[in-house]
Amino acid sequence: MTTAEPLYAEFNGHAATEADLLIPAFSNYGHFTAMQVRDGRVRGLAFHLARLDAANQELFGHGLDGERIRGLIRHALDGAGVRDASTRVYAFLPPGDTEATVMVTVRGPAQKSPEPHSLMSVPYVRTVPHIKRPGEFGQTYYGRLAARSGFDEALLTAPDGAVTEGAITNIAFWDSTSVVWPAAPSLRGVTMALLEQELPGAGLASARRPVTLDGIGAFRSAFLTNSQGIAPIRRIDDTEFTVDEELMKQVGLAYEGAPWDAV
Repeated sequence: MTTAEPLYAEFNGHAATEADLLIPAFSNYGHFTAMQVRDGRVRGLAFHLARLDAANQELFGHGLDGERIRGLIRHALDGAGVRDASTRVYAFLPPGDTEATVMVTVRGPAQKSPEPHSLMSVPYVRTVPHIKRPGEFGQTYYGRLAARSGFDEALLTAPDGAVTEGAITNIAFWDSTSVVWPAAPSLRGVTMALLEQELPGAGLASARRPVTLDGIGAFRSAFLTNSQGIAPIRRIDDTEFTVDEELMKQVGLAYEGAPWDAV
């Protein structure tokens, strides 16, 4: 299966029907998590399951059982006939229902390009940023605007100039001593969470501190993370960064040290 092949989807453990697909088509009030599956395993599976459970509790008033979610992912992978995939788990609460409907989608596996990225800063902060959810107009709008302007991604910033996150990534800076994650309202991505857990063991300090757009020039290097992997940053607007190959090697080894969990 490749990323160009059609999407396969299941709802509550059965192949999607036309009626099922009307749920996300008419209501995008929900949440999701995105993961890369290799040989039926996922890095940071516990983080994904905890994210789904907490978001479901906050949005709909009840949690999502982790073992049920694992079973639904396995069933969808079997239905698609794959062991390697880009998989997403969504939860929606259709009108009149008391339990969330869970949609699992399967596409071909994906890997973030290791090529250095460029970011265009934009004035946007997501509502309820700690919840990962579909249909985020601002992210899509500014992401497309950045692409049309010749950048790889948009960098979201608050009215006070605080750096928060990329449109579809977390961002980290390197001050030659520590990996610095912006201390600002944002989604704690699973790759970010794994790196915060693994970096100290790899000999790299990890910290959260406020980062402002007018202060990014004080950092030597920077990189992005999301479910597809890690990539260095070469510039934000007109500010250039050193692509530190040794740093990226160390960060990559720390991430690779995180265990794979069987779905």
